[in-house]
Amino acid sequence: MKRVKRVVTLLTAIVLTLAVAMCTGAAGADVQVRIAGFGGVDLAIVEELIAKFVQPKLKGVKAVYEPIADGYDRWLVNSLSAGTGPDLFYVDIFWSRGLFSSGAVEPLDSYIAKSKMLKTTDITTSLLNAFTYNGKVYGIPKDFNTLALFYNRDMFDVAKVPYPDESDDWNTLTDKLRKVQAGLPGVYGIALAPEYARMGPFAYAAGFSVFDAKGKSNVIGSQFREGFEFYTGLAKKGVGIMPADIGQGWGGGAFAAEKVAACLEGAWIIGFLRDQSPNLNYGATLLPKNPRTGQRGNLIFTVSWSMNAQSKHKQEAFQVLELLTSPEAQQWVLERGLALPSRQALIDNPYFKSADKEAAANYIVFRGASDGNVFPFEFAAYGDDWMTPINQVLSAVMSGEQTVDVALKEAQKRLDELMK
Repeated sequence: MKRVKRVVTLLTAIVLTLAVAMCTGAAGADVQVRIAGFGGVDLAIVEELIAKFVQPKLKGVKAVYEPIADGYDRWLVNSLSAGTGPDLFYVDIFWSRGLFSSGAVEPLDSYIAKSKMLKTTDITTSLLNAFTYNGKVYGIPKDFNTLALFYNRDMFDVAKVPYPDESDDWNTLTDKLRKVQAGLPGVYGIALAPEYARMGPFAYAAGFSVFDAKGKSNVIGSQFREGFEFYTGLAKKGVGIMPADIGQGWGGGAFAAEKVAACLEGAWIIGFLRDQSPNLNYGATLLPKNPRTGQRGNLIFTVSWSMNAQSKHKQEAFQVLELLTSPEAQQWVLERGLALPSRQALIDNPYFKSADKEAAANYIVFRGASDGNVFPFEFAAYGDDWMTPINQVLSAVMSGEQTVDVALKEAQKRLDELMK
C-alpha cells in the first residue's frame, strides 16, 4: 500500500513538473515577427539593424528578416493573398497604391497616436504623404532618394564656367552647359534619359499635376508642355544627349565616362562613381528653378515599412517598425552612406556638414525632398503604363522623329485610352 502511495506521489510530482515546464516554456517563447524585403545587400543591412537596434531593446520578440531575391512585388501580393504574408514588409512607392487599396495593409494611425518613439511630425512631410492613402498612413518611409544635378567640377574649371548652383533657373543652367560644351570639344552638356523619371520634375516645376480632380491626366496643357519643351529643347539645341546615342545605358554611365558635364540622378550614383570613377571630381546641386514660377520640381523614390493587416502580432510588429526607423538606426544607415534618412531632424546631422563630396551630394539629395513641387514616383494603379507613352514620345522628339505638337497629342490619346 505504501509502495502504491509512493508511486502515485511520484507520478503526481512528475506531472506537476511537466506542467510547470510547459507553462514556463510557453510563457518564455519569443513572439516571432517576420520581416520581408529585397535580397542582395539589403540582407546584411537589415540583419545588422535588427541585431544592433531591435533585438537589444525588445524582450520576448524575435525579428527575422526574409529576403526575396527576385520578383519581390509579385511574391508579396501572392503571400498576402494566401494569408502567409510576413508581419512587416517593404512597399515600393511605385506600386503602393494598388496594395493600400486592397485592404491587405494595416493603417498605422492608431499605433502612431500611442507611440512615444514615432510621430508623424518626425518624418519629412513629402515622404509621409507618399504613403498616405485616403487620409490614412499605411507606411513609414525607411529611406528615400530624389534627383539632383551632378556636375563635373574639372570640366567647368577647364571651360572657366561657374559651377551650377541653387540660384540657377532653366535659362542660366542652359547657358552654363552651353559654355562648357563649347570649351570642351567632344563633351556634351548634360545626359538626357528619355524618361519621365528624369523629365517629370520640370513639368512639376511648371505646376503640372499627374492627375486632375477627375483622375485624368492632361499632357497637352501648358504646364506639362512647358517642362517637356525645356527638357527636349536641351537636346534640340545640342546641349543635351541621350545616353544611348553615346554608347551608354544611363546618365550615370555617361557621366562616369566623362562624356557629359552633368546628369540628373539620385544618390544611387554615388556608390557607382565610387567604384567606377573614384577620382572623378564631382559636385551636386538642387535642380534648377522654373524661371516663370520660381519653383523647382522633383520626384521622390522611396520604400516604406508597412504592416500586414492579417498579422497576429501587430503590436510587436509595430514595436519592431519603430526601432527600425528610430533616429539611432537611421543615423547608423546615414553614416555608412547606405541611404538617406526619412526623419527631418537628421537634416542637421554633422555627417552632412563634412567636406567629403559624397556627404555633400547626399545632403543635396536629402534637401530635394522638401524644396519646391515634390511628388512621389507613383501613378495610382497605372504604374509603368502611365509613363510608357511619355517615355516613347520623349525619345521620338529628342531624336528628331516627331515635333512636340504631334508627340504630345499622341501621348494624350494613349493616356485617354488607358484611363477610360
